[in-house]
Amino acid sequence: MVSIIVTFPKPENGKAIKNYLVRNGYHVKAVCTSGAQTINALDEVDAGLVICGYKLNDMLYSQLYECLPKGVEMLLIASRTKLSECYQQDILRIEMPLKVNDLVDTVEMVLSSIESKRRRQKKLPKKRNEKEQEIINKAKRILMERDNMSEEEAHRYIQKNSMDSGNSMVETAEMVIAIMAD
Repeated sequence: MVSIIVTFPKPENGKAIKNYLVRNGYHVKAVCTSGAQTINALDEVDAGLVICGYKLNDMLYSQLYECLPKGVEMLLIASRTKLSECYQQDILRIEMPLKVNDLVDTVEMVLSSIESKRRRQKKLPKKRNEKEQEIINKAKRILMERDNMSEEEAHRYIQKNSMDSGNSMVETAEMVIAIMAD
């Protein structure tokens, strides 16, 4: 789930924005008054949105932005003058005075974008580390030597058995090694 964290120096401003969002069906994980609190709240977050003001109790929005983990977007709410000083291209902006519809529409757009990115990332094949790749390569070598398969055939054999059994390719390769290395 995508987490929303609201950060404003005045707690009443953060709570008001949280209430707007909650009334429109969003879950707000935390309301913070400082960048440090926000960073702590982001510890367990793998995807999210930080909605914040220009100046926090301990830092500017730009300093907080530099500390955001990958997968977390920022929505800056400030006056037109302050927004004109914002040079980071990846920061979304809403001008004060805040219109609730603008906030809700922007949050919906950002959360949809984050979810879309997460789905695309899940579809990408996972990167294997060297040890895992070596296990697969060893199993392929065994199949190539013992059963006279080409590398491509050995790879397809491990891949198909992996899919049929519901195991990962590494687990299937380990089984091939255990069974055929004797």
